[in-house]
Amino acid sequence: MDHGPNITTGKDYAPEYKSRLGLRLFLVYSILYAGFIIINAFIPRLMAFILFAGLNLAVVYGFGLIITAIVLGLIYNHLCTKKEQQMQAAESAGGQKP
Repeated sequence: MDHGPNITTGKDYAPEYKSRLGLRLFLVYSILYAGFIIINAFIPRLMAFILFAGLNLAVVYGFGLIITAIVLGLIYNHLCTKKEQQMQAAESAGGQKP
């Protein structure tokens, strides 16, 4: 039994912008994550270095990656919402894209 989607979706006003922004933020996160992997693969003893409060680099870097992913998600949501509102307003005002 297919009941269909739970919500109705409207017009997507900024698909190209969202794609480009998403790929850029993904690239930023990928570089940070690659740094974590490279350190673990080639200089694993560096991860044992105590940074502060008894926490080593592995723990701080790991939590940093998690926090960074959340922050990048919030940035993506904010910028995409802002762009969609601008494009929707421009379309309502006269059909011009900003």
